[in-house]
Amino acid sequence: MPELPEVETALRGIKPYILNQKITYVIVRRPNLRWPIPANLAQLLTGQTVKQLKRRGKYLLLGFDHGTLILHLGMSGSLSVLPEATPHKKHDHVELHFANHKYLRFTDPRRFGAILWTDEKAANHPLISSIGPEPLTNKFDGDYLYSISRNKKAAIKSFIMDGKIVAGVGNIYATEALFLAGIHPNKSAGDVTLNSYRKLVDAIKSILKQAIKQGGTTLKDFVNPSGSPGYFSIQLHVYGRAGKSCPRCKNKLKSIRLLQRSTVYCPYCQKA
Repeated sequence: MPELPEVETALRGIKPYILNQKITYVIVRRPNLRWPIPANLAQLLTGQTVKQLKRRGKYLLLGFDHGTLILHLGMSGSLSVLPEATPHKKHDHVELHFANHKYLRFTDPRRFGAILWTDEKAANHPLISSIGPEPLTNKFDGDYLYSISRNKKAAIKSFIMDGKIVAGVGNIYATEALFLAGIHPNKSAGDVTLNSYRKLVDAIKSILKQAIKQGGTTLKDFVNPSGSPGYFSIQLHVYGRAGKSCPRCKNKLKSIRLLQRSTVYCPYCQKA
Protein backbone atom coordinates (compact mmCIF):
# COMPACT_ATOMS: atom_id res chain seq x y z
CA MET A 1 0.00 0.00 0.00
CA PRO A 2 1.39 3.44 -0.85
CA GLU A 3 2.30 5.14 2.42
CA LEU A 4 2.53 8.82 3.34
CA PRO A 5 5.90 9.45 1.58
CA GLU A 6 4.59 7.82 -1.61
CA VAL A 7 1.43 9.96 -1.48
CA GLU A 8 3.52 13.08 -0.84
CA THR A 9 5.76 12.10 -3.77
CA ALA A 10 2.68 11.73 -5.97
CA LEU A 11 1.44 15.16 -4.89
CA ARG A 12 4.76 16.81 -5.67
CA GLY A 13 4.93 14.98 -8.97
CA ILE A 14 1.54 16.05 -10.29
CA LYS A 15 1.34 19.56 -8.78
CA PRO A 16 3.38 21.44 -11.42
CA TYR A 17 1.14 20.10 -14.18
CA ILE A 18 -2.36 20.51 -12.76
CA LEU A 19 -2.34 23.36 -10.23
CA ASN A 20 -4.13 26.43 -11.67
CA GLN A 21 -5.06 24.42 -14.76
CA LYS A 22 -8.60 24.17 -16.18
CA ILE A 23 -10.20 20.78 -16.73
CA THR A 24 -11.54 20.45 -20.28
CA TYR A 25 -13.15 17.04 -19.95
CA VAL A 26 -13.35 13.97 -17.72
CA ILE A 27 -13.33 10.27 -18.59
CA VAL A 28 -14.68 7.70 -16.12
CA ARG A 29 -14.22 4.13 -17.35
CA ARG A 30 -15.41 2.43 -14.18
CA PRO A 31 -18.33 3.68 -12.05
CA ASN A 32 -16.96 2.49 -8.73
CA LEU A 33 -13.75 1.78 -6.87
CA ARG A 34 -13.87 1.20 -3.11
CA TRP A 35 -16.97 3.40 -3.18
CA PRO A 36 -19.02 4.64 -6.14
CA ILE A 37 -17.40 7.44 -8.13
CA PRO A 38 -19.80 10.42 -8.30
CA ALA A 39 -22.05 9.82 -11.29
CA ASN A 40 -21.90 13.53 -12.15
CA LEU A 41 -18.11 13.82 -11.84
CA ALA A 42 -17.71 15.13 -15.40
CA GLN A 43 -20.41 17.74 -14.81
CA LEU A 44 -18.80 18.79 -11.52
CA LEU A 45 -15.30 19.23 -12.91
CA THR A 46 -15.50 20.20 -16.58
CA GLY A 47 -14.56 23.85 -17.01
CA GLN A 48 -13.28 24.12 -13.42
CA THR A 49 -9.76 25.09 -12.36
CA VAL A 50 -7.67 23.33 -9.72
CA LYS A 51 -7.08 26.09 -7.16
CA GLN A 52 -5.43 24.04 -4.42
CA LEU A 53 -3.62 20.73 -4.10
CA LYS A 54 -2.63 19.29 -0.74
CA ARG A 55 -2.29 16.07 1.23
CA ARG A 56 -4.09 15.12 4.42
CA GLY A 57 -2.80 11.85 5.80
CA LYS A 58 -2.88 9.51 2.79
CA TYR A 59 -5.60 11.51 1.02
CA LEU A 60 -4.95 13.94 -1.83
CA LEU A 61 -7.28 16.92 -1.94
CA LEU A 62 -7.85 18.81 -5.19
CA GLY A 63 -9.55 22.07 -4.29
CA PHE A 64 -11.95 23.92 -6.61
CA ASP A 65 -14.06 27.02 -6.09
CA HIS A 66 -17.16 24.89 -5.50
CA GLY A 67 -15.75 21.91 -3.60
CA THR A 68 -12.98 19.34 -3.21
CA LEU A 69 -12.09 16.15 -5.04
CA ILE A 70 -10.80 13.57 -2.54
CA LEU A 71 -8.41 10.90 -3.86
CA HIS A 72 -7.05 7.84 -2.07
CA LEU A 73 -4.63 5.42 -3.72
CA GLY A 74 -5.86 2.39 -1.76
CA MET A 75 -3.76 -0.77 -1.99
CA SER A 76 -2.35 -0.42 -5.48
CA GLY A 77 -3.40 2.95 -6.89
CA SER A 78 -1.16 5.43 -8.68
CA LEU A 79 -1.41 8.75 -10.44
CA SER A 80 0.33 9.71 -13.65
CA VAL A 81 0.49 12.93 -15.65
CA LEU A 82 0.57 12.05 -19.33
CA PRO A 83 0.39 13.75 -22.71
CA GLU A 84 -2.94 13.53 -24.49
CA ALA A 85 -3.54 10.53 -26.74
CA THR A 86 -1.56 8.17 -24.50
CA PRO A 87 -3.40 4.84 -24.85
CA HIS A 88 -5.17 3.63 -21.76
CA LYS A 89 -4.74 0.19 -20.22
CA LYS A 90 -7.06 -2.19 -18.38
CA HIS A 91 -6.81 -0.65 -14.91
CA ASP A 92 -6.79 3.03 -15.94
CA HIS A 93 -10.15 4.03 -14.47
CA VAL A 94 -10.40 7.84 -14.44
CA GLU A 95 -8.77 10.67 -16.38
CA LEU A 96 -8.92 14.44 -15.86
CA HIS A 97 -7.93 16.26 -19.07
CA PHE A 98 -6.53 19.77 -18.77
CA ALA A 99 -6.27 22.80 -21.03
CA ASN A 100 -2.47 22.46 -21.10
CA HIS A 101 -2.89 19.20 -23.07
CA LYS A 102 -1.88 17.05 -20.11
CA TYR A 103 -4.10 14.70 -18.21
CA LEU A 104 -4.12 13.11 -14.80
CA ARG A 105 -4.74 9.36 -14.92
CA PHE A 106 -5.86 7.31 -11.92
CA THR A 107 -4.80 3.66 -12.15
CA ASP A 108 -5.84 1.05 -9.60
CA PRO A 109 -5.59 -2.70 -10.34
CA ARG A 110 -7.12 -3.81 -7.03
CA ARG A 111 -9.75 -1.07 -6.94
CA PHE A 112 -9.41 -0.26 -3.24
CA GLY A 113 -8.75 3.39 -4.01
CA ALA A 114 -11.32 6.16 -3.91
CA ILE A 115 -12.45 9.21 -5.86
CA LEU A 116 -15.01 11.22 -3.92
CA TRP A 117 -16.47 14.71 -3.97
CA THR A 118 -17.55 17.13 -1.27
CA ASP A 119 -18.99 20.60 -1.67
CA GLU A 120 -18.42 21.26 2.03
CA LYS A 121 -15.07 22.01 3.67
CA ALA A 122 -12.80 19.02 3.09
CA ALA A 123 -11.77 19.10 6.75
CA ASN A 124 -15.36 18.29 7.71
CA HIS A 125 -15.67 15.21 5.50
CA PRO A 126 -16.09 12.00 7.58
CA LEU A 127 -12.93 10.46 6.08
CA ILE A 128 -10.87 13.54 6.90
CA SER A 129 -12.30 14.98 10.11
CA SER A 130 -11.06 12.20 12.40
CA ILE A 131 -7.46 12.16 11.13
CA GLY A 132 -4.82 12.98 13.75
CA PRO A 133 -2.08 15.60 13.43
CA GLU A 134 0.32 15.44 10.50
CA PRO A 135 3.56 13.76 11.62
CA LEU A 136 5.82 16.42 10.12
CA THR A 137 4.16 19.34 11.91
CA ASN A 138 4.92 20.87 15.29
CA LYS A 139 1.59 19.57 16.63
CA PHE A 140 3.06 16.08 16.58
CA ASP A 141 5.67 15.71 19.32
CA GLY A 142 6.70 13.37 22.10
CA ASP A 143 4.69 15.19 24.74
CA TYR A 144 1.53 14.83 22.66
CA LEU A 145 1.99 11.07 22.21
CA TYR A 146 2.87 10.57 25.85
CA SER A 147 -0.18 12.49 27.10
CA ILE A 148 -2.73 10.57 25.00
CA SER A 149 -1.10 7.16 25.56
CA ARG A 150 -1.53 6.98 29.33
CA ASN A 151 -3.32 3.78 30.40
CA LYS A 152 -3.45 2.57 26.79
CA LYS A 153 -2.89 -1.20 26.52
CA ALA A 154 -2.54 -1.31 22.72
CA ALA A 155 0.84 -2.27 21.28
CA ILE A 156 2.92 0.79 20.54
CA LYS A 157 3.12 -0.11 16.86
CA SER A 158 -0.67 -0.36 16.60
CA PHE A 159 -0.95 2.90 18.52
CA ILE A 160 1.20 4.95 16.15
CA MET A 161 -0.44 3.36 13.10
CA ASP A 162 -3.86 4.55 14.25
CA GLY A 163 -4.77 7.40 11.92
CA LYS A 164 -6.75 9.10 14.68
CA ILE A 165 -3.53 9.37 16.71
CA VAL A 166 -1.24 10.55 13.92
CA ALA A 167 -1.84 10.83 10.19
CA GLY A 168 -0.35 8.35 7.79
CA VAL A 169 2.32 6.43 9.69
CA GLY A 170 2.00 3.07 7.94
CA ASN A 171 3.54 -0.33 8.45
CA ILE A 172 6.93 0.24 6.85
CA TYR A 173 7.73 3.51 8.59
CA ALA A 174 6.30 2.48 11.96
CA THR A 175 8.55 -0.60 11.88
CA GLU A 176 11.60 1.46 10.99
CA ALA A 177 10.91 4.24 13.51
CA LEU A 178 10.46 1.81 16.40
CA PHE A 179 13.80 0.22 15.56
CA LEU A 180 15.55 3.59 15.45
CA ALA A 181 13.98 4.55 18.79
CA GLY A 182 14.84 1.19 20.40
CA ILE A 183 11.23 0.35 21.32
CA HIS A 184 9.77 -3.16 21.10
CA PRO A 185 6.78 -3.02 18.71
CA ASN A 186 4.55 -5.03 21.07
CA LYS A 187 5.17 -2.89 24.14
CA SER A 188 2.02 -1.33 25.56
CA ALA A 189 1.68 2.30 24.50
CA GLY A 190 0.91 3.28 28.09
CA ASP A 191 4.23 1.83 29.28
CA VAL A 192 6.41 3.87 26.93
CA THR A 193 8.22 6.69 28.72
CA LEU A 194 8.17 10.35 27.76
CA ASN A 195 11.82 10.23 26.77
CA SER A 196 11.17 7.21 24.54
CA TYR A 197 8.22 8.96 22.91
CA ARG A 198 10.42 11.94 22.14
CA LYS A 199 12.96 9.61 20.51
CA LEU A 200 10.16 7.88 18.61
CA VAL A 201 8.76 11.14 17.23
CA ASP A 202 12.23 12.21 16.14
CA ALA A 203 12.64 8.85 14.40
CA ILE A 204 9.26 9.09 12.66
CA LYS A 205 9.98 12.58 11.39
CA SER A 206 13.47 11.62 10.26
CA ILE A 207 12.44 8.46 8.41
CA LEU A 208 9.50 10.15 6.69
CA LYS A 209 11.58 13.15 5.60
CA GLN A 210 14.26 10.85 4.24
CA ALA A 211 11.68 8.78 2.36
CA ILE A 212 10.02 11.84 0.86
CA LYS A 213 13.39 13.23 -0.20
CA GLN A 214 14.32 10.01 -1.94
CA GLY A 215 11.02 9.59 -3.69
CA GLY A 216 9.22 6.94 -1.70
CA THR A 217 9.71 3.30 -0.88
CA THR A 218 9.82 0.82 -3.71
CA LEU A 219 6.60 -1.21 -3.57
CA LYS A 220 5.64 -3.61 -6.32
CA ASP A 221 2.41 -1.74 -7.01
CA PHE A 222 3.77 1.81 -6.84
CA VAL A 223 5.68 3.97 -9.25
CA ASN A 224 6.04 7.70 -8.92
CA PRO A 225 4.44 10.05 -11.47
CA SER A 226 7.59 10.11 -13.62
CA GLY A 227 7.16 6.37 -14.11
CA SER A 228 10.26 5.44 -12.11
CA PRO A 229 10.12 3.42 -8.87
CA GLY A 230 11.37 4.95 -5.63
CA TYR A 231 14.62 3.67 -4.15
CA PHE A 232 14.22 4.20 -0.44
CA SER A 233 13.69 0.52 0.36
CA ILE A 234 17.36 -0.30 -0.15
CA GLN A 235 18.11 1.72 2.99
CA LEU A 236 15.53 0.12 5.28
CA HIS A 237 17.04 -1.20 8.51
CA VAL A 238 14.60 -3.95 9.55
CA TYR A 239 11.45 -3.97 7.42
CA GLY A 240 11.39 -7.10 5.28
CA ARG A 241 14.66 -8.39 6.77
CA ALA A 242 13.47 -11.07 9.22
CA GLY A 243 16.19 -13.65 9.83
CA LYS A 244 18.95 -11.33 8.67
CA SER A 245 21.52 -9.55 10.82
CA CYS A 246 20.60 -6.45 12.79
CA PRO A 247 22.50 -3.49 11.32
CA ARG A 248 23.41 -2.40 14.85
CA CYS A 249 24.21 -5.46 16.96
CA LYS A 250 24.49 -8.12 14.20
CA ASN A 251 22.12 -10.50 15.99
CA LYS A 252 19.28 -12.10 14.05
CA LEU A 253 16.18 -10.01 13.42
CA LYS A 254 12.86 -11.63 14.37
CA SER A 255 9.30 -11.29 13.16
CA ILE A 256 5.93 -11.22 14.96
CA ARG A 257 2.36 -10.57 13.79
CA LEU A 258 0.63 -7.33 14.74
CA LEU A 259 -2.55 -6.05 13.09
CA GLN A 260 -2.39 -9.07 10.77
CA ARG A 261 0.94 -7.83 9.47
CA SER A 262 4.48 -9.05 9.85
CA THR A 263 6.57 -6.85 12.14
CA VAL A 264 10.32 -7.22 12.11
CA TYR A 265 12.40 -6.15 15.11
CA CYS A 266 15.66 -6.80 16.91
CA PRO A 267 15.12 -8.61 20.25
CA TYR A 268 18.39 -7.15 21.57
CA CYS A 269 18.08 -3.52 20.43
CA GLN A 270 14.31 -3.41 21.07
CA LYS A 271 13.81 -5.18 24.38
CA ALA A 272 10.29 -5.93 25.56
